[in-house]
Amino acid sequence: MIVLNLLCDHGHHFEGWFASGEEFRSQSQRQLVHCPQCQTSAVSQLPSAPHVKRGGAELASQDKSAAPVVAPAMAQLHQALVSMAREAENVGERFPEEARRIHYEETPARNIRGVATINETRELLDEGIVVLPAPVPPEEEFH
Repeated sequence: MIVLNLLCDHGHHFEGWFASGEEFRSQSQRQLVHCPQCQTSAVSQLPSAPHVKRGGAELASQDKSAAPVVAPAMAQLHQALVSMAREAENVGERFPEEARRIHYEETPARNIRGVATINETRELLDEGIVVLPAPVPPEEEFH
């Protein structure tokens, strides 16, 4: 896993986490990387200071010191995703349609979750409908 410093063509700075530099390039070419502020896919990688490995012992001590910080943050993120999923109605593949109906006040407002393609997500965002693509934890964790 690598963390890259990114910049969109509107000047917004943000981080992106990728399996590798090649994975970033692949996703960027397929326009899957978007600025979280303006949603543009015109994103470039900024130079960043490389980490030079000096020895196995140093790397092991760095990994141990980072683990206590990362583990609680990941647990909090996981719990937030479980909570959001538990409190939202699962509309499945009808997600784009239901999101529009809620946005245009054709049905009562409520929290929903479901499935949408990248193109459907882009269309919703273009219409001003705020959606958050997020991984959904397994349903057995909802109860």
